Amino acid sequence: MTLTSETFRSVRPLTGDGRKLYIETYGCQMNVGDSEIVLSILQAEGFRYTEQIEQADLILINTCSIRDNAEQRIWNRLRDLKPLKKSRHVLIGVIGCMAERLREALIEREQIVDIVAGPDAYRDLPRLVREATDGGRGVNVLLSREETYAEISPVRLDKNGVSAFIAIMRGCNNMCSYCVVPYTRGNERSRDPETILAEARDLLASGYKEVTLLGQNVNSYRWESEDRVTDFADLLAAVADIDPRLRVRFATSHPKDLSDKLLETMAAHPNLCRCIHLPAQSGSTRLLQLMNRKYTREWYMDRIEAIRRILPDCAITTDLIAGFCTETEEDHAQTLSLMEWAGYAFAYMFKYSERPNTKAARHMTDDVPDEVKTRRLNEIIALQNELSLRSNRADVGRRFEVLVEGTSKRSDRQLFGRNSQNKVIVFDKGDHKVGDYVTVEVTDCSSATLLGRAID
Repeated sequence: MTLTSETFRSVRPLTGDGRKLYIETYGCQMNVGDSEIVLSILQAEGFRYTEQIEQADLILINTCSIRDNAEQRIWNRLRDLKPLKKSRHVLIGVIGCMAERLREALIEREQIVDIVAGPDAYRDLPRLVREATDGGRGVNVLLSREETYAEISPVRLDKNGVSAFIAIMRGCNNMCSYCVVPYTRGNERSRDPETILAEARDLLASGYKEVTLLGQNVNSYRWESEDRVTDFADLLAAVADIDPRLRVRFATSHPKDLSDKLLETMAAHPNLCRCIHLPAQSGSTRLLQLMNRKYTREWYMDRIEAIRRILPDCAITTDLIAGFCTETEEDHAQTLSLMEWAGYAFAYMFKYSERPNTKAARHMTDDVPDEVKTRRLNEIIALQNELSLRSNRADVGRRFEVLVEGTSKRSDRQLFGRNSQNKVIVFDKGDHKVGDYVTVEVTDCSSATLLGRAID
Protein backbone atom coordinates (compact mmCIF):
# COMPACT_ATOMS: atom_id res chain seq x y z
CA MET A 1 0.00 0.00 0.00
CA THR A 2 1.23 3.48 -0.88
CA LEU A 3 0.10 6.28 1.41
CA THR A 4 -0.61 9.83 0.30
CA SER A 5 -1.55 12.92 2.27
CA GLU A 6 -5.19 12.22 1.32
CA THR A 7 -5.13 8.94 3.27
CA PHE A 8 -5.52 10.59 6.66
CA ARG A 9 -7.91 13.43 5.89
CA SER A 10 -11.00 11.36 6.57
CA VAL A 11 -9.86 10.52 10.11
CA ARG A 12 -12.25 12.02 12.68
CA PRO A 13 -10.56 14.72 14.78
CA LEU A 14 -8.83 13.82 18.03
CA THR A 15 -9.70 16.07 20.94
CA GLY A 16 -6.56 16.47 23.00
CA ASP A 17 -8.45 18.52 25.58
CA GLY A 18 -5.23 20.17 26.68
CA ARG A 19 -3.39 16.92 27.41
CA LYS A 20 0.34 17.43 27.62
CA LEU A 21 2.80 16.10 25.07
CA TYR A 22 6.50 15.48 25.69
CA ILE A 23 8.91 14.61 22.83
CA GLU A 24 12.45 13.26 23.06
CA THR A 25 14.48 13.39 19.86
CA TYR A 26 17.45 11.16 19.07
CA GLY A 27 19.71 11.12 16.02
CA CYS A 28 20.19 13.60 13.20
CA GLN A 29 18.93 17.08 12.36
CA MET A 30 16.23 15.50 10.18
CA ASN A 31 14.71 14.00 13.32
CA VAL A 32 14.59 17.41 15.00
CA GLY A 33 12.59 18.69 12.03
CA ASP A 34 10.29 15.66 12.22
CA SER A 35 9.62 16.27 15.91
CA GLU A 36 8.58 19.82 15.08
CA ILE A 37 6.15 18.49 12.46
CA VAL A 38 4.71 16.00 14.95
CA LEU A 39 4.24 18.74 17.52
CA SER A 40 2.41 20.87 14.95
CA ILE A 41 0.05 18.01 14.06
CA LEU A 42 -0.78 17.17 17.67
CA GLN A 43 -1.09 20.76 18.87
CA ALA A 44 -3.71 21.26 16.16
CA GLU A 45 -5.59 18.38 17.83
CA GLY A 46 -5.55 20.04 21.26
CA PHE A 47 -2.32 18.81 22.86
CA ARG A 48 -0.05 21.19 24.73
CA TYR A 49 3.74 20.78 24.65
CA THR A 50 5.64 20.37 27.90
CA GLU A 51 9.35 20.08 28.67
CA GLN A 52 8.57 18.26 31.94
CA ILE A 53 8.23 14.54 31.30
CA GLU A 54 6.58 14.01 34.69
CA GLN A 55 3.65 16.18 33.55
CA ALA A 56 3.14 14.43 30.21
CA ASP A 57 0.04 12.48 29.20
CA LEU A 58 1.72 11.41 25.97
CA ILE A 59 5.45 10.70 25.61
CA LEU A 60 6.88 10.29 22.11
CA ILE A 61 10.43 9.02 21.50
CA ASN A 62 11.67 10.03 18.04
CA THR A 63 14.27 7.46 17.09
CA CYS A 64 17.27 6.81 14.84
CA SER A 65 18.36 3.45 13.38
CA ILE A 66 21.51 4.46 11.56
CA ARG A 67 23.81 2.76 14.11
CA ASP A 68 23.31 -0.04 16.60
CA ASN A 69 24.35 2.08 19.59
CA ALA A 70 21.62 4.58 18.68
CA GLU A 71 19.02 1.82 18.90
CA GLN A 72 20.47 0.51 22.17
CA ARG A 73 20.00 3.97 23.69
CA ILE A 74 16.30 3.77 22.84
CA TRP A 75 15.87 0.32 24.38
CA ASN A 76 17.58 1.59 27.52
CA ARG A 77 15.39 4.69 27.55
CA LEU A 78 12.22 2.61 27.30
CA ARG A 79 13.35 0.56 30.27
CA ASP A 80 13.90 3.81 32.19
CA LEU A 81 10.30 4.83 31.46
CA LYS A 82 8.73 1.68 32.93
CA PRO A 83 8.38 3.11 36.47
CA LEU A 84 6.67 6.22 35.09
CA LYS A 85 4.30 4.05 33.07
CA LYS A 86 3.43 2.00 36.15
CA SER A 87 2.95 5.02 38.42
CA ARG A 88 0.20 6.65 36.38
CA HIS A 89 -1.68 6.47 33.10
CA VAL A 90 0.58 7.80 30.39
CA LEU A 91 0.77 6.84 26.71
CA ILE A 92 4.21 6.07 25.29
CA GLY A 93 4.94 6.12 21.58
CA VAL A 94 8.00 5.30 19.50
CA ILE A 95 8.17 7.18 16.21
CA GLY A 96 10.72 7.56 13.41
CA CYS A 97 13.17 5.17 11.78
CA MET A 98 13.42 2.62 14.59
CA ALA A 99 9.62 2.44 14.73
CA GLU A 100 9.49 1.50 11.05
CA ARG A 101 12.28 -1.06 11.32
CA LEU A 102 11.39 -2.74 14.63
CA ARG A 103 7.63 -2.34 14.94
CA GLU A 104 6.99 -5.93 16.05
CA ALA A 105 9.84 -5.99 18.57
CA LEU A 106 8.70 -2.69 20.05
CA ILE A 107 5.20 -4.00 20.65
CA GLU A 108 6.20 -7.47 21.84
CA ARG A 109 9.43 -6.78 23.73
CA GLU A 110 8.44 -3.52 25.39
CA GLN A 111 4.91 -3.85 26.73
CA ILE A 112 4.90 -0.18 27.72
CA VAL A 113 4.81 0.99 24.06
CA ASP A 114 1.29 2.05 23.03
CA ILE A 115 2.01 3.77 19.70
CA VAL A 116 4.41 2.97 16.86
CA ALA A 117 4.57 5.40 13.92
CA GLY A 118 7.05 5.44 11.04
CA PRO A 119 8.46 8.62 9.44
CA ASP A 120 5.69 8.82 6.84
CA ALA A 121 2.79 8.19 9.23
CA TYR A 122 2.82 11.33 11.36
CA ARG A 123 -0.45 12.63 9.93
CA ASP A 124 -2.02 9.46 11.27
CA LEU A 125 -0.89 10.13 14.86
CA PRO A 126 -4.29 11.51 15.96
CA ARG A 127 -5.93 8.19 15.04
CA LEU A 128 -3.11 6.18 16.61
CA VAL A 129 -3.37 8.15 19.84
CA ARG A 130 -7.11 7.63 19.91
CA GLU A 131 -6.68 3.88 19.44
CA ALA A 132 -4.17 3.78 22.30
CA THR A 133 -6.44 5.92 24.48
CA ASP A 134 -9.23 3.41 23.88
CA GLY A 135 -7.02 0.59 25.16
CA GLY A 136 -5.53 -0.71 21.93
CA ARG A 137 -2.19 -0.31 20.17
CA GLY A 138 -1.80 2.36 17.49
CA VAL A 139 0.56 1.17 14.75
CA ASN A 140 1.30 2.61 11.31
CA VAL A 141 4.71 2.19 9.68
CA LEU A 142 3.73 2.30 6.00
CA LEU A 143 6.12 4.21 3.74
CA SER A 144 4.94 6.78 1.22
CA ARG A 145 6.07 7.79 -2.25
CA GLU A 146 4.57 11.28 -1.93
CA GLU A 147 4.60 12.46 1.70
CA THR A 148 6.76 15.53 2.37
CA TYR A 149 4.62 17.34 5.01
CA ALA A 150 5.15 20.37 2.77
CA GLU A 151 2.17 22.43 3.93
CA ILE A 152 2.60 21.76 7.66
CA SER A 153 4.14 24.66 9.55
CA PRO A 154 6.48 23.10 12.16
CA VAL A 155 6.26 24.24 15.77
CA ARG A 156 9.86 25.18 16.57
CA LEU A 157 11.44 23.34 19.47
CA ASP A 158 14.66 25.35 19.53
CA LYS A 159 15.14 27.66 22.49
CA ASN A 160 17.23 30.44 20.95
CA GLY A 161 14.83 31.66 18.26
CA VAL A 162 17.84 32.28 16.01
CA SER A 163 18.43 29.14 13.92
CA ALA A 164 15.86 26.76 12.43
CA PHE A 165 15.76 23.69 10.21
CA ILE A 166 13.79 23.38 6.98
CA ALA A 167 13.36 19.90 5.51
CA ILE A 168 13.50 20.25 1.71
CA MET A 169 13.16 16.56 0.85
CA ARG A 170 12.64 13.13 2.39
CA GLY A 171 13.99 9.67 1.77
CA CYS A 172 17.08 8.51 -0.11
CA ASN A 173 17.81 6.69 -3.38
CA ASN A 174 21.54 6.13 -2.93
CA MET A 175 21.37 2.62 -1.42
CA CYS A 176 24.78 2.70 0.27
CA SER A 177 25.41 -0.90 1.25
CA TYR A 178 25.82 -0.15 4.99
CA CYS A 179 22.89 2.25 5.36
CA VAL A 180 19.38 1.56 6.63
CA VAL A 181 17.90 4.96 5.69
CA PRO A 182 16.35 3.97 2.31
CA TYR A 183 14.53 1.15 4.10
CA THR A 184 13.25 3.29 6.98
CA ARG A 185 12.54 6.57 5.16
CA GLY A 186 11.68 5.34 1.69
CA ASN A 187 12.40 6.74 -1.74
CA GLU A 188 13.66 10.25 -2.33
CA ARG A 189 11.07 12.98 -2.93
CA SER A 190 11.50 16.75 -2.99
CA ARG A 191 9.24 19.49 -1.68
CA ASP A 192 7.70 22.17 -3.85
CA PRO A 193 10.22 25.06 -3.70
CA GLU A 194 7.44 27.59 -3.11
CA THR A 195 6.55 25.89 0.19
CA ILE A 196 10.23 25.97 1.21
CA LEU A 197 10.54 29.66 0.36
CA ALA A 198 7.32 30.43 2.24
CA GLU A 199 8.64 28.63 5.32
CA ALA A 200 11.93 30.54 5.15
CA ARG A 201 10.09 33.87 4.81
CA ASP A 202 7.89 33.03 7.80
CA LEU A 203 10.95 32.22 9.88
CA LEU A 204 12.61 35.48 8.92
CA ALA A 205 9.44 37.40 9.79
CA SER A 206 9.40 35.63 13.17
CA GLY A 207 12.91 36.87 13.97
CA TYR A 208 15.05 33.93 12.89
CA LYS A 209 18.42 34.85 11.43
CA GLU A 210 19.56 31.48 10.05
CA VAL A 211 18.01 28.45 8.34
CA THR A 212 19.51 25.06 7.56
CA LEU A 213 18.09 23.20 4.56
CA LEU A 214 17.95 19.48 5.32
CA GLY A 215 17.92 16.33 3.24
CA GLN A 216 19.65 12.95 3.19
CA ASN A 217 21.30 14.17 -0.03
CA VAL A 218 20.44 17.80 -0.66
CA ASN A 219 22.48 17.85 -3.86
CA SER A 220 19.93 15.62 -5.57
CA TYR A 221 17.02 17.97 -4.77
CA ARG A 222 14.92 18.36 -7.92
CA TRP A 223 11.46 19.81 -8.50
CA GLU A 224 9.82 19.72 -11.91
CA SER A 225 6.89 21.98 -12.78
CA GLU A 226 5.26 22.73 -16.09
CA ASP A 227 7.56 25.60 -16.97
CA ARG A 228 10.86 24.86 -15.22
CA VAL A 229 13.11 22.50 -13.31
CA THR A 230 14.53 23.62 -9.97
CA ASP A 231 17.72 21.93 -8.78
CA PHE A 232 19.45 22.44 -5.45
CA ALA A 233 21.65 25.30 -6.66
CA ASP A 234 18.53 27.10 -7.91
CA LEU A 235 16.76 26.54 -4.59
CA LEU A 236 19.76 27.78 -2.60
CA ALA A 237 19.94 30.94 -4.66
CA ALA A 238 16.22 31.59 -4.17
CA VAL A 239 16.43 31.16 -0.40
CA ALA A 240 19.54 33.36 -0.22
CA ASP A 241 17.77 36.08 -2.22
CA ILE A 242 14.96 36.34 0.37
CA ASP A 243 17.16 38.64 2.47
CA PRO A 244 20.93 39.14 2.50
CA ARG A 245 20.92 39.06 6.32
CA LEU A 246 19.37 35.59 6.44
CA ARG A 247 22.15 33.04 6.79
CA VAL A 248 21.62 29.79 4.89
CA ARG A 249 23.26 26.45 5.63
CA PHE A 250 22.56 22.97 4.28
CA ALA A 251 23.23 19.30 5.06
CA THR A 252 24.11 16.78 3.80
CA SER A 253 25.98 16.80 0.48
CA HIS A 254 26.76 13.58 -1.36
CA PRO A 255 30.14 13.82 -3.14
CA LYS A 256 28.84 12.22 -6.34
CA ASP A 257 26.39 15.11 -6.85
CA LEU A 258 28.45 18.11 -5.71
CA SER A 259 28.47 20.30 -8.82
CA ASP A 260 30.52 23.33 -9.79
CA LYS A 261 27.20 25.12 -10.33
CA LEU A 262 26.38 24.70 -6.64
CA LEU A 263 29.80 25.99 -5.59
CA GLU A 264 29.53 28.98 -7.93
CA THR A 265 26.08 29.74 -6.51
CA MET A 266 27.56 29.77 -3.02
CA ALA A 267 30.39 32.03 -4.14
CA ALA A 268 27.86 34.51 -5.57
CA HIS A 269 25.85 34.79 -2.32
CA PRO A 270 27.76 35.87 0.83
CA ASN A 271 24.90 34.73 3.08
CA LEU A 272 25.30 31.11 1.91
CA CYS A 273 27.56 29.86 4.68
CA ARG A 274 31.08 28.73 3.83
CA CYS A 275 30.92 25.20 5.18
CA ILE A 276 30.25 21.98 3.29
CA HIS A 277 29.71 18.65 5.00
CA LEU A 278 31.05 16.13 2.49
CA PRO A 279 30.98 12.58 3.89
CA ALA A 280 33.91 10.53 2.63
CA GLN A 281 33.28 7.37 4.72
CA SER A 282 36.59 5.90 3.51
CA GLY A 283 39.72 6.94 1.67
CA SER A 284 39.94 3.62 -0.17
CA THR A 285 38.38 3.31 -3.62
CA ARG A 286 38.01 -0.44 -3.09
CA LEU A 287 35.96 0.12 0.07
CA LEU A 288 33.97 2.93 -1.51
CA GLN A 289 32.91 0.50 -4.22
CA LEU A 290 31.88 -2.09 -1.61
CA MET A 291 29.96 0.66 0.18
CA ASN A 292 28.21 1.54 -3.11
CA ARG A 293 29.15 5.18 -2.67
CA LYS A 294 29.30 5.73 -6.46
CA TYR A 295 32.55 7.70 -6.46
CA THR A 296 36.25 7.00 -6.19
CA ARG A 297 38.93 8.48 -3.99
CA GLU A 298 40.09 10.51 -7.01
CA TRP A 299 36.56 11.85 -7.66
CA TYR A 300 36.22 12.87 -4.03
CA MET A 301 39.57 14.66 -4.08
CA ASP A 302 38.58 16.45 -7.28
CA ARG A 303 35.45 17.78 -5.55
CA ILE A 304 37.52 19.10 -2.65
CA GLU A 305 39.90 20.76 -5.09
CA ALA A 306 36.86 22.40 -6.72
CA ILE A 307 35.74 23.71 -3.33
CA ARG A 308 39.20 25.12 -2.65
CA ARG A 309 39.29 26.76 -6.07
CA ILE A 310 35.80 28.29 -6.08
CA LEU A 311 35.30 28.80 -2.32
CA PRO A 312 38.78 29.19 -0.83
CA ASP A 313 37.40 30.26 2.58
CA CYS A 314 35.10 27.23 2.88
CA ALA A 315 35.46 24.78 5.76
CA ILE A 316 35.06 21.10 4.89
CA THR A 317 33.73 18.52 7.33
CA THR A 318 33.09 14.82 6.84
CA ASP A 319 31.87 11.41 8.07
CA LEU A 320 34.25 8.45 8.44
CA ILE A 321 33.63 4.77 9.12
CA ALA A 322 36.29 2.54 10.68
CA GLY A 323 36.31 -1.20 10.09
CA PHE A 324 33.86 -1.72 7.23
CA CYS A 325 33.70 -5.25 5.81
CA THR A 326 37.10 -6.56 4.58
CA GLU A 327 38.88 -3.30 5.48
CA THR A 328 42.66 -3.89 5.50
CA GLU A 329 45.44 -1.92 7.12
CA GLU A 330 46.17 -0.44 3.69
CA ASP A 331 42.54 0.68 3.32
CA HIS A 332 42.73 2.27 6.77
CA ALA A 333 46.01 4.00 5.87
CA GLN A 334 44.33 5.48 2.79
CA THR A 335 41.61 6.94 5.00
CA LEU A 336 44.23 8.53 7.25
CA SER A 337 46.10 9.94 4.25
CA LEU A 338 42.89 11.38 2.79
CA MET A 339 42.16 13.08 6.11
CA GLU A 340 45.64 14.58 6.21
CA TRP A 341 45.34 15.80 2.62
CA ALA A 342 41.85 17.25 3.06
CA GLY A 343 42.59 18.91 6.41
CA TYR A 344 39.03 18.52 7.67
CA ALA A 345 37.84 21.10 10.17
CA PHE A 346 35.62 18.53 11.86
CA ALA A 347 34.47 14.94 11.40
CA TYR A 348 31.84 12.52 12.65
CA MET A 349 33.68 9.23 13.21
CA PHE A 350 32.23 5.79 13.90
CA LYS A 351 33.00 2.11 14.06
CA TYR A 352 31.08 0.12 11.47
CA SER A 353 28.02 -1.56 12.97
CA GLU A 354 26.08 -3.95 10.77
CA ARG A 355 22.48 -2.90 10.22
CA PRO A 356 19.98 -5.70 9.54
CA ASN A 357 18.59 -6.10 6.01
CA THR A 358 21.09 -3.75 4.38
CA LYS A 359 23.07 -5.01 1.40
CA ALA A 360 26.17 -5.32 3.55
CA ALA A 361 24.31 -7.45 6.09
CA ARG A 362 22.85 -9.66 3.38
CA HIS A 363 25.89 -10.14 1.16
CA MET A 364 29.04 -9.26 3.12
CA THR A 365 30.77 -10.51 6.23
CA ASP A 366 31.42 -8.17 9.14
CA ASP A 367 34.90 -9.64 9.45
CA VAL A 368 36.99 -6.91 11.07
CA PRO A 369 37.47 -7.78 14.76
CA ASP A 370 36.01 -5.25 17.18
CA GLU A 371 39.36 -4.56 18.80
CA VAL A 372 40.77 -3.70 15.37
CA LYS A 373 37.83 -1.41 14.63
CA THR A 374 38.37 0.31 17.97
CA ARG A 375 42.07 0.81 17.38
CA ARG A 376 41.51 2.20 13.87
CA LEU A 377 38.74 4.49 15.10
CA ASN A 378 41.00 5.81 17.84
CA GLU A 379 43.68 6.56 15.26
CA ILE A 380 41.14 8.41 13.13
CA ILE A 381 39.94 10.41 16.14
CA ALA A 382 43.49 11.27 17.20
CA LEU A 383 44.36 12.51 13.72
CA GLN A 384 41.15 14.52 13.44
CA ASN A 385 41.86 16.21 16.78
CA GLU A 386 45.19 17.32 15.33
CA LEU A 387 43.55 18.52 12.11
CA SER A 388 40.82 20.43 13.98
CA LEU A 389 43.43 22.13 16.17
CA ARG A 390 45.51 22.97 13.09
CA SER A 391 42.43 24.40 11.35
CA ASN A 392 41.49 26.50 14.38
CA ARG A 393 45.02 27.79 14.91
CA ALA A 394 44.97 29.10 11.34
CA ASP A 395 42.01 31.30 12.36
CA VAL A 396 43.81 33.01 15.26
CA GLY A 397 44.15 36.68 14.38
CA ARG A 398 41.35 36.59 11.83
CA ARG A 399 38.04 38.42 12.12
CA PHE A 400 34.66 36.78 11.55
CA GLU A 401 31.04 37.78 11.62
CA VAL A 402 29.42 35.70 14.34
CA LEU A 403 25.71 35.08 14.79
CA VAL A 404 25.12 34.91 18.55
CA GLU A 405 23.18 31.79 19.57
CA GLY A 406 23.37 31.79 23.35
CA THR A 407 25.25 32.17 26.61
CA SER A 408 28.41 30.14 27.12
CA LYS A 409 28.01 27.07 29.33
CA ARG A 410 31.15 28.02 31.24
CA SER A 411 30.28 31.63 32.06
CA ASP A 412 27.17 33.77 31.89
CA ARG A 413 29.47 36.69 31.09
CA GLN A 414 30.31 35.15 27.71
CA LEU A 415 28.31 34.49 24.56
CA PHE A 416 28.81 31.93 21.84
CA GLY A 417 27.90 31.81 18.19
CA ARG A 418 29.11 30.40 14.89
CA ASN A 419 30.88 31.98 11.98
CA SER A 420 30.11 31.24 8.35
CA GLN A 421 32.47 28.24 8.52
CA ASN A 422 30.26 26.73 11.27
CA LYS A 423 32.95 27.10 13.93
CA VAL A 424 31.89 27.99 17.47
CA ILE A 425 33.42 31.21 18.80
CA VAL A 426 33.16 32.26 22.46
CA PHE A 427 33.65 35.90 23.50
CA ASP A 428 32.79 38.34 26.30
CA LYS A 429 29.18 39.44 26.29
CA GLY A 430 29.50 43.21 26.61
CA ASP A 431 26.34 44.85 25.28
CA HIS A 432 25.62 42.09 22.77
CA LYS A 433 22.69 39.67 22.95
CA VAL A 434 21.35 36.51 21.34
CA GLY A 435 20.47 37.10 17.68
CA ASP A 436 23.06 39.84 17.11
CA TYR A 437 25.63 39.74 14.36
CA VAL A 438 28.99 40.56 15.97
CA THR A 439 32.42 40.97 14.40
CA VAL A 440 34.85 38.95 16.51
CA GLU A 441 38.63 38.71 16.33
CA VAL A 442 39.94 35.24 17.22
CA THR A 443 42.58 35.42 19.95
CA ASP A 444 43.02 31.76 20.97
CA CYS A 445 41.61 28.30 20.34
CA SER A 446 41.30 24.67 21.31
CA SER A 447 40.63 21.82 18.90
CA ALA A 448 36.89 22.32 19.43
CA THR A 449 36.37 26.05 19.99
CA LEU A 450 37.63 29.47 18.96
CA LEU A 451 38.04 32.20 21.59
CA GLY A 452 37.82 35.84 20.64
CA ARG A 453 36.95 39.42 21.44
CA ALA A 454 34.20 41.54 19.96
CA ILE A 455 35.47 44.51 18.00
CA ASP A 456 32.20 46.27 17.23
